[in-house]
Formats: sequence, C-alpha cells, structure tokens
Amino acid sequence: MRLSSDEYMQISDLAKALHITTRTIRLYEQMGLVEPPKRTEGGIRVYENSDIKRFKFVLKLKALGLSLQEMKELAELYTREQLPEKIMPRLIELLDSHLNNIRKRTAQLQSLEKDIAEYKQKILDYYNLSS
Repeated sequence: MRLSSDEYMQISDLAKALHITTRTIRLYEQMGLVEPPKRTEGGIRVYENSDIKRFKFVLKLKALGLSLQEMKELAELYTREQLPEKIMPRLIELLDSHLNNIRKRTAQLQSLEKDIAEYKQKILDYYNLSS
C-alpha cells in the first residue's frame, strides 16, 4: 500500500519527484540538512509538504555551488532562526564568495584559452600547416 498523496510522500516517491536518490535523501537527513521525517508505526518515512520544500531549498543551494559544509551551516542557521531575514544575509555572503571564485576561474580559463590559441598558431606557422 502506497502512503503517498498530495499532502505526504514516501521516500521513493520523494526521490523520484526531486530527481535524486533515496541514498541522497538519507545522507541529507543524517547530515542535518533536513529534519528527519515523521514515521508511520511501521517505521516508514513520511515526508510532508514542509519537508519537500526544505529538500528543494537544499537542492537549490547545491545547484548554486555551495558545499555540503556551507549547506549544513545554513541548515543549522535555519533550524535555529527559521527567519529568512536571519538566513539570507549569510546566504548572500556565501553566494558572493562563489561568484568571486567563478569570476577568478573564468579569468584563468580565458587566459588559458588565449595561451593555447597562440601556441596552436605558432605550431601552425612553424610547420606551415593550415587549421
């Protein structure tokens, strides 16, 4: 008998809905990124809409490039404060840090691209090759 409905889901249905594995769900619970779900008398995990919303937030943080440790920090802050005005300033700091790292990496890659193109052209010129 499936327990999933519009108001709650079992772990396999949650994993399918979020395009993640049940192992990932358990890991996030174990790490404290999400609260452990309620369970039936038989021990089956039951995820409510608030749990699903929290998982979506964690997955968004992951997509933004935050590390598991940074995600855990925000999860702990959320658990303590549960107020967006308390959480968002730290999230903005983390995102700014990631943006700076991306910009640095982009500059490095652009420089590498230029170096490779110049080196390729030198080889073509030296050996009278056409590209």
